[in-house]
Amino acid sequence: MTSGISRRARVLAAAVGTGVLVPLVATATPAAAATPTVTCTSAKAGLAAKLKKDITAALATRKGTVAVGLHDRSTNTTCTLRASSAYDSASVVKVTVLATLLWDAKKTNRYLTDRENTLAKAMITKSDNAATSTLWKQLGMTKIKGFLSAAGMTQTKPGANGYWGLTQITVTDEQKLLKLLTAKNTVLSDNSRSYILKLMGQVVSSQRWGTPYGVPSGVTVAVKNGWLQRSTNGWRVHSVGAFKGGGHDYVMTVLTHGNSTMNYGIATIQAVAKVIHKDLAAS
Repeated sequence: MTSGISRRARVLAAAVGTGVLVPLVATATPAAAATPTVTCTSAKAGLAAKLKKDITAALATRKGTVAVGLHDRSTNTTCTLRASSAYDSASVVKVTVLATLLWDAKKTNRYLTDRENTLAKAMITKSDNAATSTLWKQLGMTKIKGFLSAAGMTQTKPGANGYWGLTQITVTDEQKLLKLLTAKNTVLSDNSRSYILKLMGQVVSSQRWGTPYGVPSGVTVAVKNGWLQRSTNGWRVHSVGAFKGGGHDYVMTVLTHGNSTMNYGIATIQAVAKVIHKDLAAS
């Protein structure tokens, strides 16, 4: 980016000196060409094209910067948009905190204490910040980074100085985490996975917006959302979810920033979720 700007500055400086007019359209073209597009693949005929079309249409009139991840094991379907773009995590990181706690406990072959269970439940089901800060401090950076490494979440950068909500996350890594929660693996035990999904299934009703929007009846829902307003990029509003039933087993991540209000971000996420649930249900 810097070299591009400096090159343009040199071109403009040269143009000023020579009286040559630099056509502005030439400098605008590369930016337009670089606009990310939704990419989908699927083993199910026609499904990838349908999802790409519908997710693109759902975002066509939405402002802000949106990243999307979808993976359905049943049809081997994957969709991505801005998969490696970094976002401030807000409360979505709380799933990573709980996963780290359980991963660490498994290494020493111990159960969570009553205190840890209480903190974990408050952190996930009510998005309790104080509980999160307590667990974040208890774990410490070494264990948190240790879990991220074990999980292959190489794009996730923990927030410094206790600011867990400023952890940098990407769709790629959130999807990796959701896949760990929803299938047998060597990082998290089956008990740990079911415990996290159980708590994500018990999120209070006022926080069950986002990726579950438009989910067909009979499909189980596990969700965790995050929201945070900062002076730059407005509201960050995120939602991660795991869904099973109706012949499908899928995980979904939608990360957004640059939203004017929290509700605007929620509406953007729900526009995407609605078409994804609909297209999968019809496939």
